[in-house]
Amino acid sequence: MFRFPIPSLIAVSLALTTLPALAEMELTPSPEGARVYFIEPTDGATLPATFTVTFGLENMGVAPAGIDVPATGHHHLLIDQELPPFDQPIGGDVKHFGGGQTQTQVTLTPGTHTLQLILGDMNHVPHDPPVYSEQITVRVE
Repeated sequence: MFRFPIPSLIAVSLALTTLPALAEMELTPSPEGARVYFIEPTDGATLPATFTVTFGLENMGVAPAGIDVPATGHHHLLIDQELPPFDQPIGGDVKHFGGGQTQTQVTLTPGTHTLQLILGDMNHVPHDPPVYSEQITVRVE
């Protein structure tokens, strides 16, 4: 007879009890005309291995994660990744700037890479509608 270990049953039970909470999660509205973009680098740029990435934002403000202020959010930088689901907290291997930072230093291996920004609300969830940049491509020497 096959039996689930108790920790597995607990994990499955906990996961199932959180599903309705995710489905009922209220998304934070973004203002009309909100836009996030790269100030630098520019699409198609050739860069050294370590370079500065500067984030731009229009019609919204920046606030650290956990701070509930209307029309604000914080940046997440996706490197060589697709956009995350828009109805869940942004997680995974994403560079997260929950302190409200608007620029960072990035070090990448030589080759071609994609960069994209997405704004998260106080709970790291994309706004409604989501505020994300165009994906840019850079070449690292």
